[in-house]
Amino acid sequence: MKEYTKMFIPTNKKMFWKMLRSEYLQYRFNRTAIWNIPKRNRLLKRLIGKIDGSPYCVQSPFHISYGINTIIGKNFFANYNCVIMDHASVTIGNNVFIAPNVTISTVKHPMVGEERVVRKYPHSFEPQKRADLEIISPIKIGNNVWLATGSVICSGVTIGDNVVIGAGSVVTKDIPNDTFACGVPCKVIRKITDKDRLTDIIDYFK
Repeated sequence: MKEYTKMFIPTNKKMFWKMLRSEYLQYRFNRTAIWNIPKRNRLLKRLIGKIDGSPYCVQSPFHISYGINTIIGKNFFANYNCVIMDHASVTIGNNVFIAPNVTISTVKHPMVGEERVVRKYPHSFEPQKRADLEIISPIKIGNNVWLATGSVICSGVTIGDNVVIGAGSVVTKDIPNDTFACGVPCKVIRKITDKDRLTDIIDYFK
């Protein structure tokens, strides 16, 4: 087990109130009109642990487990149905683009069946005082990263700078800088080089 891996009980009373706060702010955010940018930005700043004040855009619906465990850098963009399960810390760098239906999850369940059994837990918020055990590890995503449609980033993963993760990929291991990676499980396909540049891109900004 890695040093930064921890056990987690989601029904703990203290965690419940943090989750409830997040759910309330998400409810308001997802029901605020897309053109009401000032209000949406105010709600995001309350929801996310730290989000840079520079321009960013998050489309609805958006879901995040706690919010307070997430740090987001400059010029962040998340398309529809972005899910961030930040039971552990999630750190996202600058200029990160997240396509539709992407999941970033710091949490998983035990592999052994009997360890997934729900048990009595005196500190549970549930009326029957029950709880299950989860395992959490932080996720780090570098600068200038594009997570393409439907990709899944699993717990404990670090994605380097200038990385593209292909559509439908399941990232279970670290991805180094300046690479294109895809697949299930996700693997590095090749380096991203100057040959990938759009030579006429400047013309679009004149």
